[in-house]
Amino acid sequence: MKILLTGATGYIARRLLPVLLEAGHAVVCCVRDKQRFIAENYPDAKLTVIEVDFLKKETLAAIPLDIDAAYYLIHSMSTSSGDFSSMEAAAAQNFVEALALTQVQHIVYLSGIVNERHLSKHLQSRQRVEEILGTSAIPLTTLRAGIIVGSGSASFEIIRDLVEKLPVMIAPKWLNTHCQPIAIRNVIEFLAGVLCRPSTFHQSFDIGGPDILTYKQMLLQFAEVRGLKRSIFIVPVMTPRLSSYWLYFVTATSYPLARNLVDSMKVEMVCAPNQLAQELGIHLLPYKEAIAMAFDKIEQNEVISSWKDALSSNILSKGIAQHIEMPVNGCFKDVQRVPVQDPELALQKIWAIGGTNGWYYGNWLWVIRGILDKLVGGVGLRRGRKSPTKIQAGDSLDFWRVLLASKEQKRLLLYAEMKLPGEAWLEFKITGNTLEQTATFRPLGIWGRLYWYAVLPFHGFIFKGMINQIAAGASVAKQ
Repeated sequence: MKILLTGATGYIARRLLPVLLEAGHAVVCCVRDKQRFIAENYPDAKLTVIEVDFLKKETLAAIPLDIDAAYYLIHSMSTSSGDFSSMEAAAAQNFVEALALTQVQHIVYLSGIVNERHLSKHLQSRQRVEEILGTSAIPLTTLRAGIIVGSGSASFEIIRDLVEKLPVMIAPKWLNTHCQPIAIRNVIEFLAGVLCRPSTFHQSFDIGGPDILTYKQMLLQFAEVRGLKRSIFIVPVMTPRLSSYWLYFVTATSYPLARNLVDSMKVEMVCAPNQLAQELGIHLLPYKEAIAMAFDKIEQNEVISSWKDALSSNILSKGIAQHIEMPVNGCFKDVQRVPVQDPELALQKIWAIGGTNGWYYGNWLWVIRGILDKLVGGVGLRRGRKSPTKIQAGDSLDFWRVLLASKEQKRLLLYAEMKLPGEAWLEFKITGNTLEQTATFRPLGIWGRLYWYAVLPFHGFIFKGMINQIAAGASVAKQ
């Protein structure tokens, strides 16, 4: 079959794509920015990549007419600009209208469990999208999931942050809310299993694992799997706003995502009974087993996708290509050059920068900068990196976004997603036996210029120390 896969750079779609390709399907991946999709990862696959933005009708002409089925895996919960509910509704409407012109026979949509009368804004939006998709004559199957547990999932990483960083937690009362977590492996099995299955047409199914737990139980069982002893005390005085700030400052999540997650966590998300797992022959993994499997993937450096891959703001909404060419005029630059004897060793150190490896020099200053960024509503330094050794365009790297990562060109280019009165780039490039490191800042108004001069004394030794540490062990004596 020929399948349209939307949200192809997102957490779920990147897990589903290899499964569809291994099944022999031809897959058309819809992305807003081709630069963020590494097609070379699937060299022998029946794969087509098209640039489509479902909020821009003029781009929908790129969708081929001969598709047989489509997955709708788009959501905007972590957006920091605009009303995500109206954005999701508009995107769904445009999707339905575009697919009406094709020969598609089935739509599969991944939504959230909506079995309570009073839903969060996020779950209301998911339900509205389901209603819009259901207006089409094309058969729709909706799978409704609650908490998804897997390496790189937002829920998993937030729980991990809380458990591993806080031996004692003073927590809000929503930790007593019940939910039914499901392993990412099971989610993918359900998505692949219902494809063009007539018995699932025009129906919705709640999907969850075998365990019904409170969020408190989830935290404590996570700690048990990790061999950690944790204490949690629930207090009734934490408002949703305070709870959102609590998540935002303790974990790597953005504030918009924290706010929407807290809103959803106040709602019971327990599956309505159905026989879909039995029909598809799916073995539902218990919560503890899902956690153990997630850590197996992390330890084996096999994390395929992460919620952090999603852009944290609209800074790069026009595409990565718009920012690869760094500006020349009206910019401040700090350029450092060092000779290296072993360029390949230096390149390996560049490719391992950030995350748990740190920035090689003045790490405590980078941590302070991350804390300050969090205080003003930025992403902070806690996002880390998805893999300790692999990196590609579109990946998050602490408070940077990777624009270009080419070992052939020996070049890594990062774009700042921290809160700044301007724009910033950090580039590492090896030419011959010379390592060049360039920090570029394009100020916005007088505040941008004042900011640059205020941090200039720190740049003098931070950037110099960083390049020297990268070159250490690979350097020749300076001439």
